[in-house]
Amino acid sequence: MRVHSFDSLTRQKVGMISQVTDIQVRRAKPDDAEALVRLRGLMLAAMGNDLGGPDAPWREIARQWFAEQLASPETFAAYVVDDPAAGVVAGAAGNVHVHPPGPNDLTTVRGHLYNVSTEPDFRRRGLARACVVALMDWFRDETAVGQVELHATDDGVELYRALGFTESRYPTLRFRRS
Repeated sequence: MRVHSFDSLTRQKVGMISQVTDIQVRRAKPDDAEALVRLRGLMLAAMGNDLGGPDAPWREIARQWFAEQLASPETFAAYVVDDPAAGVVAGAAGNVHVHPPGPNDLTTVRGHLYNVSTEPDFRRRGLARACVVALMDWFRDETAVGQVELHATDDGVELYRALGFTESRYPTLRFRRS
């Protein structure tokens, strides 16, 4: 999925502000890397991935990766919501990558939105939406991104459509090294 215009997102955001006035979204800091890995695990499990145990190697690699990315605020951002008792309970992350321009997007960078996840006990409260809107504001206000792409789960697709994302005409294909 992708979104072409940030203007439509702004209109969506204004229309839903009353739903999220009590939600405090903040930009993630390097010490939030562990929480971002935990949320990533929830997302990956929801997508049917086998995560392994709590000491699975991917977790430490992901923690280091998030810590490094959080130290690059011009190309990476994550927004989270905290609960006083449970800590970080929702988040969304995104990065900017170089991309050649085309006739429908003259910019030379694109955004990628990912790692949108909420702890099960905190779902259906608008937390993920608030994190995504904060991240989209970052893309619009602090980067030169012309469009943002994402891969949606069945549970998340309606959220993204409501925020102006549309299905791409071209399927995503993937090649993995053996």
